[in-house]
Amino acid sequence: MAKRALLATGTVLLLSVLAQPAMPAMAQPSAADVAGQVMQALGGKEAWDATRFLRFTFAGRRTHHWDKWSGRHRVEGQTPEGQKYVVLHNLNTRQGDAWLDGKKAEGDAAKEWLERAYGAWINDTYWLLMPYKLQDPGVNLTYEGTEELEGNTYDKLHLTFGNVGLTPGDEYWAWINRDTHLMDRWAYLLQAQGDQPRATEPTAWRWQGWQKHGKILLAPTRAQVGGDRKLELSDIAVFDTLPDTVFTSPEPVAK
Repeated sequence: MAKRALLATGTVLLLSVLAQPAMPAMAQPSAADVAGQVMQALGGKEAWDATRFLRFTFAGRRTHHWDKWSGRHRVEGQTPEGQKYVVLHNLNTRQGDAWLDGKKAEGDAAKEWLERAYGAWINDTYWLLMPYKLQDPGVNLTYEGTEELEGNTYDKLHLTFGNVGLTPGDEYWAWINRDTHLMDRWAYLLQAQGDQPRATEPTAWRWQGWQKHGKILLAPTRAQVGGDRKLELSDIAVFDTLPDTVFTSPEPVAK
């Protein structure tokens, strides 16, 4: 009798345990949630919107000055053949002028240099500012779960594009550090161009050296994952004001 009572009691306890509701799984964040955390970690949308003038040199090749509010842009450098160039234009209107070895370009040469300057701005600023652009118009942002890399937990975002930019067939992935909410690495698959076929595997780079410029964070170093290549973005600076001559005169910019 006591044994039967014990069995009955055990059955009741078992049923009681089974009847308990399961603990809910931790809800995954949305892509928009993660992008919002990134923007906040970088300084916040208000600080980004208030940032007007940026300067940086891309991979030692060309230097950009950008008036983010008006679209004015200056890019200068030297071609592999040693020809010095300066292009002053407006990114919104796509109008401007170019100088080659101090001589103003005309006709088709000027048109070609304006197109090259716009393409350089698109490419180079993406290497500098990609985390600020996660929610730009035309970006399709999806959340692809978490991933453990090098001892850190990351939220993984996938970016595809609508009919925007010069290469809308590109795809990007961003790994957002769960602790810092900064992007520690990205990977990309670029659309096929000309005779170059689309790659079969993404190329990944670490983003290193986040530091404050003005009221926002920027990182200067890109180190290829699984390789020994590095790309440096140097001379990074944020300004509240710049002389108009930076955007109107091809003469050297005083530092």
